[in-house]
Amino acid sequence: MADKHEPAIPLALESVVTQLGNLESVLGGHAAPRLAAVRAALIAAMAARDGGDRGRAIEHIGHAMDQLSALADEVDPAEAVLMRALAQGFRTALLRGDAAEAQQTAAVMFEKSGAVERTKKG
Repeated sequence: MADKHEPAIPLALESVVTQLGNLESVLGGHAAPRLAAVRAALIAAMAARDGGDRGRAIEHIGHAMDQLSALADEVDPAEAVLMRALAQGFRTALLRGDAAEAQQTAAVMFEKSGAVERTKKG
């Protein structure tokens, strides 16, 4: 019953899943196994969501965000602190059902990771 799930979970998940390939090109091949684990966790989250198990979906999403934070820790420990805070904010937004905040938090995580192109000003 994919059309009956909560709006916060699908919006944020699809946003994250579509950016995973960009992360691998930014982080390099060594990140591929961990990104595969992130992708698997997000697929499990979508399956739980579609099955109506919101709690399990959020659990899988949390695991994926923890994996992304661990990747950040390998690249830049200072940024990893921010990534962990963003991951927690993402979880909190999902638990509250705040789709806009969850999607915004996911976007910030990917911008900070370098997975999305930043426009230069001036």
